[in-house]
Amino acid sequence: MAINKGGDRMTVSTSIPQMPVPPTFATVAEERRDRKQRLAVAFRLFSHYGFDEGIAGHITVRDPEYRNCFWVNPFGMHFGQIRARDLILVNDKGEVVEGNKPVNAAAFAIHSQIHAARPDIVAAAHAHSLYGKSWSSLGRLLDPLTQDACAFYQDHSLFDDYTGVVLDPAEGKRIAQTLGQNKAIILRNHGLLTVGETVDEAAWWFITMDRSCQAQLMAEAAGMPRVIDPQQASTAHSQVGSHHIGWFSFQPLYDRIVQQEPDSLDD
Repeated sequence: MAINKGGDRMTVSTSIPQMPVPPTFATVAEERRDRKQRLAVAFRLFSHYGFDEGIAGHITVRDPEYRNCFWVNPFGMHFGQIRARDLILVNDKGEVVEGNKPVNAAAFAIHSQIHAARPDIVAAAHAHSLYGKSWSSLGRLLDPLTQDACAFYQDHSLFDDYTGVVLDPAEGKRIAQTLGQNKAIILRNHGLLTVGETVDEAAWWFITMDRSCQAQLMAEAAGMPRVIDPQQASTAHSQVGSHHIGWFSFQPLYDRIVQQEPDSLDD
């Protein structure tokens, strides 16, 4: 809001500044470096939010040149220690083609199928977050209880099955089919998985989805929450659930980690 004073008159401008947009790059090498750095920062953020659970959890980003390959965290490395140079590149056969550390078999089984089924998405995030896995045990979709939760209104799926640790790509394919064209999926008795056109977007959807799970768990424990009606929930989804909003919502968090933990960008 801008206030202009002229003589005895005061006018107030309520125009909304134009939001920034994702950067573009002159070379593939520049884009690869940016994707890897943002992926490393996403892991640091997941550590900050307590989404780490031993060796579980993975975020992937498609390579901008070799589109059948994705960058992912090394198996067994703590989220809070990951730097861009620690990431490994894995192809669609599960082979590590860049890096000298192993890949989590579950990461390959799930993410390879997500990336294959969704050429429109660049990144996917999955972790065993406390509220996400708690909510997943109920075998229910999230309700539109809050404005933030409306980002997932009619835009997330439920994989209503559990067969153990996902190590078979065929199981990953079933997850990808259930995800469909949505931005997120609840894996029953397991946790959450989100996708996006950027690492930023996929990571942000995971963060806010886990919080939405927390909010609904708390609201239902306290009483009988009032659900937003379908028309207003749909309107809110169009306002808070776009690819651009997902990307932009991540930027303050990215800036914070880069300032506090600049080594995350080391490549």
